[in-house]
Amino acid sequence: MRNIKVEIKGEQVDGVIALPASGSGLGVLVIQEWWGLVPHIQGLVQRLAAAGFVALAVDHYRGVETTEPDEAQKLMMGLQVSGAAADLAGAATYLVGRPEVTSTKIAVLGFCMGGGLALLAPTVSDDIACAAAFYPAMPWPDYAPDWANYAGKAALVHKAESDEDWAGPKITEYATAITAHGGKVQVFDYPGSEHAFFNDDRPEVYAPQQAEAAWERSTAFFRAQCT
Repeated sequence: MRNIKVEIKGEQVDGVIALPASGSGLGVLVIQEWWGLVPHIQGLVQRLAAAGFVALAVDHYRGVETTEPDEAQKLMMGLQVSGAAADLAGAATYLVGRPEVTSTKIAVLGFCMGGGLALLAPTVSDDIACAAAFYPAMPWPDYAPDWANYAGKAALVHKAESDEDWAGPKITEYATAITAHGGKVQVFDYPGSEHAFFNDDRPEVYAPQQAEAAWERSTAFFRAQCT
């Protein structure tokens, strides 16, 4: 893995990229949780590369990260969705242009806040063909995605049981909109799971068996949708 700069609307945005041992593969964008581009997310970029993908994450917070939930919530609520959308579109264009990337179809993987952004990602770029969203948070009530851009694309949602009351209705709303506009959606429930069950830096919620199942489903999904 190495640090890079990705030009997005004339701005040089920090990011990290990792290449597979083979030297080439499908392109995957990784979207951070509300904490920022922290070691856990960087580790997932490396893990994707080990699985054969060209993986990239850009820094949506522009150098800020935190371990404090209150600060993380402020950072998430202060994030302009239009700016994050521009980051994703620009990063997808960058990935498609890299010689190591073997397909013009880019996948997106996101967690919590990043899961919500992952579900929106196929609406903001023709290059983004599919998205896997882990326990998505969608705190942007005024944002109106152009769901018509999901036609021929697909989404995969890994839903934590603890999120059902507050996130379940929004996930259903998004899934209905995607399907109505010609996209496909699969939603997987993980009984007994807590929010962030995939995050092995948080042992109080980490569920290794469920995390592994979600990972295997996601990587298989990427290969099926983007090859």
